[in-house]
Amino acid sequence: MNFDTIKDGDAEYLMSAYGRFPVALVEGKGAVAKDADGREYIDFTSGIGVNCLGYSDDGLAGAVSEQMSKIQHISNLYYNPLQVEVAKKLVELTGLSKVFFCNSGAEANECAIKIARKYAFEKYNGKRNKIITLVNSFHGRTITTLAATGQDSFHNYFFPFTEGFVYAEANNIESLRSLIDDTVCAVFIELIQGEGGVNPILKPFVWEAEKLCRDNDILLLVDEVQTGVARTGTFYCYEQYGITPDLITTAKGLAGGLPFGACICEEKLGDVLSAGTHGSTFGGNPVACAASLEVLNRVSDSKFLNEVSEKGEYIREKLIKMNNVKEVRGLGMMIGIVLESGDAKEIAARCVENGLLILTAKTLLRLLPPLTITYEEIDSGLDILERVLA
Repeated sequence: MNFDTIKDGDAEYLMSAYGRFPVALVEGKGAVAKDADGREYIDFTSGIGVNCLGYSDDGLAGAVSEQMSKIQHISNLYYNPLQVEVAKKLVELTGLSKVFFCNSGAEANECAIKIARKYAFEKYNGKRNKIITLVNSFHGRTITTLAATGQDSFHNYFFPFTEGFVYAEANNIESLRSLIDDTVCAVFIELIQGEGGVNPILKPFVWEAEKLCRDNDILLLVDEVQTGVARTGTFYCYEQYGITPDLITTAKGLAGGLPFGACICEEKLGDVLSAGTHGSTFGGNPVACAASLEVLNRVSDSKFLNEVSEKGEYIREKLIKMNNVKEVRGLGMMIGIVLESGDAKEIAARCVENGLLILTAKTLLRLLPPLTITYEEIDSGLDILERVLA
């Protein structure tokens, strides 16, 4: 099928839930994608941070293919040895205690919310159930994670939303402090607000937030869905803040392109989800687990993590010298570009026309390249971006 045939079929058979760029991708290798008409694109999006090893990675393809030839799915009524391997690896890498597997970031965040509320329900006889998130945060598109998201634009249409969420101003510790009372069970934050505009949360705020949680027996939950799995140059972003969350959520790059998410919690939360209180049909699927093991074994390597940081710094140094770039922010290869002028979505569309796939976040351009992107691919993409910005 050529592009026009695909576009017409999309309009006829699919719900119009997405605003798509006029491209139909059919194959790729590394950080280069190819569309249905044979045109190539440098990809600075990695499927919104999912394809951490790029397109058609040989190791990932081999791990998935080998597992598919053995067994593709196991009900969670039975033991799954691959779940044990992935969970063990995540526990070793984080220093936390127990893992629950699901399929996405939103599901991982739903799980975190349930754990926090059930833990507090049992400890405080149902008197604590409120969760504080941050203004401008994004935690997912389910009814509950939309309610957890601290953006008014998402609180529409789907009433009634799940109750029990309040929103503190990011980097304003007094705003957070004013919301702390004996009804709060958790504080739930992103350390870099991705969809909210690639806004890093300041370290002093995070340190004070952790102290407030400890002083008031409140759980500290960290959403690492976009910042995790080596994206920011450490395996999880919280490592760069010197904190120890009670629970983190993770997804996106966790299985290199297959649907996979997880909650990872400390020991005191490990038995909160007793049998029957939560579940997932596909969570911890053997094929996704095989993919995740391949990802984890490679991206957790110290040399790999250093390369992510070095590539990110290389990109930032190039970007800040470009016309129409006011500010560059983020960590590792999670990068936001504040523009002097122009509409980010229009600029992203022009990038696509010129052979570069790029993201936006509110008024910013956003880059989430594959972590394995080569310097040659980086330079090719930046050359296109520089021409468009000029």
